[in-house]
Amino acid sequence: MHIAIAGNIGAGKTTLTKLLAKHFKWEPHYEDVVDNPYLDDFYHQMERWSFNLQIYFLNSRFRQVQQIRESGKKIIQDRTIYEDAYIFAPNLYSMGLMTSRDFDNYTSLFELMELLVKPPDLLIYLRSSIPNLVGQIHKRGREYENSISIDYLSRLNERYEAWIQTYTKGKLLIIDVDNINFVDNPEDLGDIISRIDAELNGLF
Repeated sequence: MHIAIAGNIGAGKTTLTKLLAKHFKWEPHYEDVVDNPYLDDFYHQMERWSFNLQIYFLNSRFRQVQQIRESGKKIIQDRTIYEDAYIFAPNLYSMGLMTSRDFDNYTSLFELMELLVKPPDLLIYLRSSIPNLVGQIHKRGREYENSISIDYLSRLNERYEAWIQTYTKGKLLIIDVDNINFVDNPEDLGDIISRIDAELNGLF
């Protein structure tokens, strides 16, 4: 079984992945942020490193999805391959931070990969407002994220909402994270767990 968590930068994907993995005894697969050799360069010079970064993420995520399916285990994944292709890469292109040539090359590669990728059994989307994202980003204090602009986050949020409105690849659970605290409030986490149980087991 493959569960995936989607959402903008700072929405709480990694934290919720850890909590759900612990509760359900699922194996967590995290986004490759620590070992990503392009991320720091990208945030300092987006136009120069956008294509390299997106190809790195695409390769990493494709490898992850293949491993998830081959393992036969119950796995929860922090961010999906679709977010790279439908949100981050098109956003960079529309902002003039990726050339048409690179974007076409990237899109062609993703379309080829998508033929070999099975969607998650359940996609959990963490919906968040911009002020909440900004607060979470500042709270975790990653130095390379200091240069992320509100405009950039807003553009990503718009693309996330558009993508989720048209998502039909499998079961979808939308969680509005603005007014809940699943880290410090056990009731909020319990509510999320109950909703996931209902989606997976068909309970109401």
